[in-house]
Amino acid sequence: MLQKVEHPTFEPINRGYNSVFRPNRLSLGLVVPLETYASGPVPTMARHIERVQRAEELGFSAVWLRDVPFNVPAFGDAGQVFDPFVYLGLLAGQTEEIGLGVASIVLPLRHPAHVAKAAASADILSGGRLILGVASGDRPDEYPAMALPFADRGERFRESFEYIKRMWEDAPEFESPYGSLNLTTPAGGMDMLPKPMSGKLPLLVTGGSQQHPDWLAQNGDGWMIYPRAKQLQSQVIGEWRAQIAAEGGSDRPVMEPLYIDLADDSETPPQPIHLGLRLGVSHLRAYLRSRQEIGVNHVALNLRFNKSDIETTLKRLADDVLPEFSGQGD
Repeated sequence: MLQKVEHPTFEPINRGYNSVFRPNRLSLGLVVPLETYASGPVPTMARHIERVQRAEELGFSAVWLRDVPFNVPAFGDAGQVFDPFVYLGLLAGQTEEIGLGVASIVLPLRHPAHVAKAAASADILSGGRLILGVASGDRPDEYPAMALPFADRGERFRESFEYIKRMWEDAPEFESPYGSLNLTTPAGGMDMLPKPMSGKLPLLVTGGSQQHPDWLAQNGDGWMIYPRAKQLQSQVIGEWRAQIAAEGGSDRPVMEPLYIDLADDSETPPQPIHLGLRLGVSHLRAYLRSRQEIGVNHVALNLRFNKSDIETTLKRLADDVLPEFSGQGD
């Protein structure tokens, strides 16, 4: 009789997180919108639902939205245009299996009560598929538009992070710069609904988010970091995981975004583009193998600068890359 082999897992959180992230394996996702819009900051959002459904059908493990409240000229990218939580609600009803991620919600620009309720709602509506990336924000122009100081975004991020986590408790009692709950309510027991499907949501911290390395090691259910040269990225990931171990914590996943322009010739060597590469599928596989070797657990491909037809590119990725990086159990 064959003995069943149990695959290693990170600490389970919800359906999306458990499916997308697994130790020593790399899975592939896509950044929405799934279209080319290199000539300007605003995508057309043409066929956007159809393409997300196609990504699910082809076997990509997740799609990722971004939180871009304003079209800032200096930033040069309006993301998927739609508010991420509104869009998550739509995608929850138009898909069944694919992970729904946000990379990332800018916490200092939103009240954490709104984030907690919207995120839990999206998680319930999607059957537990939400993966919530959070960030302190890197666009100074947005803060004056909301009468908020850019300089204290790190402190606001930390306070918001803690507030959101407390909201998953039943009738929590706490005081925060964002507000007090059940400390002054005569009857007590005020609560926020819904709660996440599994009792909590995966919170992945983006970059440093203006926090000390100790805080990064102690908090968050994963880490989103920008692409770097292999040796440097390996060092950064190794130091983070060593710090987690020193704090007595369990291992957590690392995610990396990557802009790609997939060349027609599969042997086209890598050429740098903005936060990514123009390359053929053979070299893309080699790049992804190198990321897997250094401990990256998920890469989210961004096709904004991709010159080839999007449907053709998705199919080529599914045929020539996904089989090696499914991220699923064998």
